[in-house]
Amino acid sequence: MDETAQTNLANVAYCGPPPAPAGLWSDWNLDPVVLAALALGAICYFRWAAPRRGPRAAFVGATAVLAVAFVSPLCALSTSLFSARIAHHMLMVAVAAPLLAVALPRKLPGAWLTGAGLAHMVILWVWHAPLAYGWALETTATYWLMELSLLASATFFWSTVWARQAEPPAVIVALILTMAQMGLLAALITFAQAPLYAPHVLTTQAWGLSPLEDQQLAGLIMWAPGALPYFAAVLWLAARWLRRLERDEAPAWPG
Repeated sequence: MDETAQTNLANVAYCGPPPAPAGLWSDWNLDPVVLAALALGAICYFRWAAPRRGPRAAFVGATAVLAVAFVSPLCALSTSLFSARIAHHMLMVAVAAPLLAVALPRKLPGAWLTGAGLAHMVILWVWHAPLAYGWALETTATYWLMELSLLASATFFWSTVWARQAEPPAVIVALILTMAQMGLLAALITFAQAPLYAPHVLTTQAWGLSPLEDQQLAGLIMWAPGALPYFAAVLWLAARWLRRLERDEAPAWPG
């Protein structure tokens, strides 16, 4: 990477300049605002939400996942590799978001399932469009606009999923459609014939990847690991539905 490009990236990338492979594991993001937000969120949740054990465990899990995404060296690596950024985003929308939705003291209305699914889809596609993605990395404000809107829209969607879990057919369809649109986006990223994401054109070679190989890896991460939590939710809901049907259809013995 030439010195000018590295300087520019250092000025605009929230997680810092692209790290050297040898120093990655010491490159933690100790931004006091992020650390304070995670700590304050935990204090407020356990002080006022007073949830049951299950939601408490979900909140702890979600906080741990967000710490991996924003505090661990994954944050720095996402400055170099688009594939790391996709892993970062999948941790937010497919792992932290469903856990946060479980932890919410009150679920959002299940009647909003369709709208929540559309919002989740639109925001996911918008921020992974090359121009919008490049714009998001220009300033700290636009970076956090991207990250928080992805997390909020995904949490909104998962909350409506859990609110409607007593109606498995509608929720299963919503989850399958979400996986389908995510798979389409992943396919467009994976099979593009040229690098699409300018912020990473000069930052992948140190990691033994060309920009196109990094982009292909990013698409595969979204396609497979990113879809697994949605698929797992489909299987869980389908199993509950089948057990309920079997129970409802079981003959009632006389006497």
